[in-house]
Amino acid sequence: MARRKVKPKYDKKLIIEAFAEMAREKSIDKDLLQGMLVETLSMLIRKKYGQEANFDIVVNMDKGDLEIYLMRTIVEEVEDTSLEISMKEVQSRSEEEYENGDEFIEEITLENISDNFGRRLIALATQTLGQRIRDVEKDNIFNEFNDKVGEIIVGEVYQVRPGSLLITHNKHEMRMPREEQIHNERYKKNMAIKAIIKEVRRMQGSGTPDIIVSRSADEFLARLFEIEIPEVYDGIIEIKSIARDPGERAKVAVLSFDERVDPVGACVGMKGIRIHSIVRELNNENIDVIEYSSDPKVFIAKALAPARIRDIVVSQETRSATVVVPDDQVSLAIGRNGQNVRLASKLTGYNITLIKEGGEDIELIEFRDEIGKEMYENIINLGIDTAREFLDADIYDLLEIPGMTKNTLLEIRDIILSEFEEQERPEIRDAILVANTFPDDSIAHEDSAE
Repeated sequence: MARRKVKPKYDKKLIIEAFAEMAREKSIDKDLLQGMLVETLSMLIRKKYGQEANFDIVVNMDKGDLEIYLMRTIVEEVEDTSLEISMKEVQSRSEEEYENGDEFIEEITLENISDNFGRRLIALATQTLGQRIRDVEKDNIFNEFNDKVGEIIVGEVYQVRPGSLLITHNKHEMRMPREEQIHNERYKKNMAIKAIIKEVRRMQGSGTPDIIVSRSADEFLARLFEIEIPEVYDGIIEIKSIARDPGERAKVAVLSFDERVDPVGACVGMKGIRIHSIVRELNNENIDVIEYSSDPKVFIAKALAPARIRDIVVSQETRSATVVVPDDQVSLAIGRNGQNVRLASKLTGYNITLIKEGGEDIELIEFRDEIGKEMYENIINLGIDTAREFLDADIYDLLEIPGMTKNTLLEIRDIILSEFEEQERPEIRDAILVANTFPDDSIAHEDSAE
């Protein structure tokens, strides 16, 4: 004997409770979820009864109440089914007495919602509501973490990919691209990891926001200083600038607003205990703490430590500095692979050119064939006759030379510096733009020159 199919019964209180629980789990505002439910039910009614249908939906999330009322005018002959109902149909549904022109209020209960709307419309409504909830959930995630940009989080590595690291934090997935990692660190699944939230990006389609975290950003080092050094957190000491080769070396310029507090000593701590905790977190990255000075000469000299400087000529207009270094201090000033002067240049914001004290010079005509006759003539017309004059010349003036670009300028410098080395100069170049970088605004200057 075949069994009769039993239609599912819908308990409106249980449905509302389920929505309330969803609101708590997904951190969706209860009133917002209630509004989405009303919108979805409204769409169902309009698709079933017409766009002009007159109805009322009452949802009370606190009491677990859900009621749907459809209002239509009683007529003898129906012309608009969305607004009218025939007297004959009313009499078949209700024992109360009505007259033509009366308003008939019909409650659409959840028990017969399948019969009223059909499976197709209910499936569409379910899909629409689900999409709205997912969109709100994505917006909530974006807003939550976008407000936390610049904050440090502690997460757990759950997947190591060739190009990025996937991290979980409070059940949210975050991504650390290769360029945001410390290159000499090795990461393993399930290891705890500390990083700074650098950026939150909205994704196209149905993807959740892309939360980018970083350990190589300068801001990460700054936040670690705030955590480990109370004077920085309290604002007594300010971090003026940071320059990093992540995992290898960093320079941090600090300034004290209290003359009784030594900014460098406070950051290093007794026996280096404060700075050592930061160094350990950054995989033994060497950190030089430097006292900031508003005098660019003093600041540049401190930034080039541990090298001792003989003289500094500063150009405020071009943000460049020519630094004369004693013979025995050149290697210290440059550092391994030019790291020391490169970081000093970034820290101070000045393009630094190092010159060895008392070095010989070479006539520029010696390089005419290598740099090209036309370019040589253009340089000579600027009043530059020797190799050292070219190395000491203002970058902006050189970029004004017809045909001169940033890459061309660096190539000519390399040609000149290689000649110095070939003449059995010391192992360190006499004069070198070791930073091999230009201030940001000089790039635009170069483009305009081209």
